Amino acid sequence: MTKPLEGIRVLDLSHVIAGPLASFYLAQLGAEVIKIEPPHSGEVMRSGKASAAEGDTPAAFVALNAGKRSLALDIRTPEGAEIVRSLALSADVFIENFRPGVVARYGLDHESIKAVKPDIIYCSISGYGQEGDWAGRGAYDHVVQALTGMMMMSGDKPDDPPIKVGFPVIDVAVGMLGSLAITAALHRRARDGLGQHIDASMVQASLMLMYPNASTFLTSGVEPQRVGNRGYTGSPTADTYRCADGWLATAANTPAQFRKLTQVLGLEALCEDGKALDLTSFNSPGGGFVVARDLDYLRGRFRDAFATQSAADMETRLNAVGVPAARVRKLGEFLRETDGTGCATMAGFSYEQSGHTVRTPGLGFKYAQDGGPSAAGAESLGQSTRALLEELGCEPGAIAALEAAGALRQYTAA
Repeated sequence: MTKPLEGIRVLDLSHVIAGPLASFYLAQLGAEVIKIEPPHSGEVMRSGKASAAEGDTPAAFVALNAGKRSLALDIRTPEGAEIVRSLALSADVFIENFRPGVVARYGLDHESIKAVKPDIIYCSISGYGQEGDWAGRGAYDHVVQALTGMMMMSGDKPDDPPIKVGFPVIDVAVGMLGSLAITAALHRRARDGLGQHIDASMVQASLMLMYPNASTFLTSGVEPQRVGNRGYTGSPTADTYRCADGWLATAANTPAQFRKLTQVLGLEALCEDGKALDLTSFNSPGGGFVVARDLDYLRGRFRDAFATQSAADMETRLNAVGVPAARVRKLGEFLRETDGTGCATMAGFSYEQSGHTVRTPGLGFKYAQDGGPSAAGAESLGQSTRALLEELGCEPGAIAALEAAGALRQYTAA
């Protein structure tokens, strides 16, 4: 089966997670992605190998770079930068995630590439955006979580210390948003013939992850409060409870769900308890979310009830009557439970790499009319260098001279 982005060529100067994830999406959707890496040690993620058997393509690198071609090139040299500009003549998309102003030193900024390819889709990914007083600052995921208020939304009490999300959520989000922006710009170019400069940043991605809360503050000036492990709706039984054998999260948001939850736990009297609930709201024809009058009292009743129950048993019983619930699991526990069992749609991708299999969760969605993942894993550093330079018309002697000068690196099989 054909893929939606076949025929699209991408030059990718990005590194680590955000930019490589954006181009990974494009590669897996059929685009030809040329990953341009430093010639001496390659992209930094190549160094994160769990064992020597992984060579220069460890699983973490493969998961972000499968299906891409590797061009080992020093863009800081005039020769290397000129090769990138030459490749831009045949490119549709250009991605970089350096600090604003860095690629301009080498004539690889948007205006320079646009001069070569006027309809280029150029995506700049940065911490704080391409303009503003903070544009030149370095940015890492946890630093941006601190800056944008995300750390102060995690936790239970107002005076709790800041708590970061336990994985690089902003890096991943800006990569996803970058790929979305690029595919939309490609559609516009096909329709109108126009290129685009995309300014994707970590601070923008952070606010999109907190979109409802950020919108509320911008509109009404209401600062979000810490809710711990309670749900976004604020319903008192959208919460997480300690059970006899673990933890259970429930989402009894509406009066109908609340009634079912109380029936399972034998707490039906709470549905008529004016101390616990706003009964006018609870019994109104329009429904809405459950509103507590005395939250501590109500939460205490449910905590006591759940404390003697099995989390696994409660998960089964509550879902059976229409109350969303899940026993709290570790990531590995969830993946083992769902792996090949058919209990959820899990469109994972696997890549064969140097004699071992690298498994990934896929792209986060599943096409009915698509051929699945691109077959290729990640190339070794510089594996496509010679082929790409020959495509540009470089003679073997010229390629050897560039390599001797340190401007590029050709792949040599072990």
